[in-house]
Amino acid sequence: MALPKRRHSKSRRDKSRTHQKLSNPSLSVCSQCGQQKLTHRVCPYCGYYKGRKVVEIKVKEAEKK
Repeated sequence: MALPKRRHSKSRRDKSRTHQKLSNPSLSVCSQCGQQKLTHRVCPYCGYYKGRKVVEIKVKEAEKK
């Protein structure tokens, strides 16, 4: 197994890790309800995708006290 000849410094190690980060998810506005949703996915608030009703959304009842 290959080993490095010299030890890399912490700054050099961290510089090589700058590109290993998560990117923010791309959001778009729902054309029906105006809420933000993930692109290319059904709106979780109204159930529409590309102007068509795809999923029936169940309304949660208020919690009983």
